[in-house]
Amino acid sequence: MRETVSTDKAPKAIGPYSQAVIWNGIAYLSGQIPLNPATNQMLEGDIAAQTERVLENLKAVLEACGASLQSVLKTTVFLKDMGDFPKMNEVYGRYFATNPPARSTVQAARLPRDVSVEIDAIAAVM
Repeated sequence: MRETVSTDKAPKAIGPYSQAVIWNGIAYLSGQIPLNPATNQMLEGDIAAQTERVLENLKAVLEACGASLQSVLKTTVFLKDMGDFPKMNEVYGRYFATNPPARSTVQAARLPRDVSVEIDAIAAVM
């Protein structure tokens, strides 16, 4: 059975999509950008601060799904500038310190609201 998931602890969807969809015990999370869920305003700061906000948003959606960072199977990281990879990777590594998920990282010509980073995820629901 298909279940859509939404939480106020992450930014509201800014289009016709769900924060996450669960199907057969797998949660498919939409990409998160560095929006503060309380204000829906863009987080100011460098790529490290923005990556941390994005991962906190993902964490909130994962928890609403009954999943966690430890149950993430795959992520996709979209960067505005691949030159930001080392700083993004350092922050990402703190969130996925052990048994990290599979990951793709790509440079995108343009991301929603001209942010520097967006990350989506697929996770097992525990």
